[in-house]
Amino acid sequence: AAMQATVAAVSQEAKKHHLFKPIVIAVTILTSLQDEDLRALGLTGRVHDNVMRLATLAKEAGLDGIVCSPQEIKMIKDAFGDRFVTVTPGIRPAWASEQADQKRVETPRRAIADGTDFIVVGRPILKAKKPVKAVRQILEEMQ
Repeated sequence: AAMQATVAAVSQEAKKHHLFKPIVIAVTILTSLQDEDLRALGLTGRVHDNVMRLATLAKEAGLDGIVCSPQEIKMIKDAFGDRFVTVTPGIRPAWASEQADQKRVETPRRAIADGTDFIVVGRPILKAKKPVKAVRQILEEMQ
């Protein structure tokens, strides 16, 4: 109900102000969680099953897409089509040495190949000694 109300409110405000409706997305399971983490939180089922269940709820509520790990991109695109947007954090370039707290990660190249719409890259850029160079390397890797 909250997701449906959000979609309705966003659509109404966009129309009222003669704007394109922005993309409305929902978060599924954080990329820092794996199956055993869900169990520790008292949740049942595997991460992939929970992501699919939450994505289904988002789709049925009229949302445009979800935030999911890059490991779920193909599953989501296969189930809901290319127009259902995926935003994927947990992106680690091939040259990045640490995953930090991220457990379900992938390279930018792989995420793009799997069909993601947007990647989120934080620490590999923010912690780089030369952030601009890091961004350029990531863009090169994506090509």
